[in-house]
Amino acid sequence: MHHDQRHDDLDDPAVTLDPVWWEERYRTRGTLWSGRVNASLAQVACDLPAGTALDAGAGEGGDALWLAARGWRVTAADASRTALDRGAAEAARRGLDVTWVEADLRTWTPPTTYDLVTSHYLHAEGSRGWGWLADAVAPRGTLLVVGHDLSDVDGPVPRPHLARLGHTAEQVAADLDPAQWDSIEPQVLERTIEHDGVEVAVRDAVLVARRR
Repeated sequence: MHHDQRHDDLDDPAVTLDPVWWEERYRTRGTLWSGRVNASLAQVACDLPAGTALDAGAGEGGDALWLAARGWRVTAADASRTALDRGAAEAARRGLDVTWVEADLRTWTPPTTYDLVTSHYLHAEGSRGWGWLADAVAPRGTLLVVGHDLSDVDGPVPRPHLARLGHTAEQVAADLDPAQWDSIEPQVLERTIEHDGVEVAVRDAVLVARRR
């Protein structure tokens, strides 16, 4: 699940990222992402004991499958039925157990809390903020939110849509009550992608927080 492809019509301010848009995006294309785990999740989760996990905006399930293969009991939520079906097919092929939930993440409330809540490149359209993800973290659990950093609006890969859909790690941190967390760590990390046949550096906004 590597979000390194062009985002086509995201630069159109009239586009609304509702479930219909996401389903059409997946339905009209072949597999979108690599299926590999996002590096930030592998780094954060490698030292955590396996427990329950929520992958919000799971797409085709690369992160969810990686967690499940390491003993996590994973709920993967996404707006696109097609994306979830692709993930479920791969889980069945590999003999992995994942719960797949079709949900509009602009309004959906997780039914329980989880030892790990992770979300990669969930566009911050609308005014909901990130508190709902924080609320889904169980006591002594971990929150990981990764997005395209706003500093990349004018970066080597043109992303003008980030002005309305991107976020900084500090913006995510601002939605967390410091009294409820042992640590809140916002940072910007660089990674390398291929763009027009050339390797370029892009920046991720990464927030890792540990609940009390």
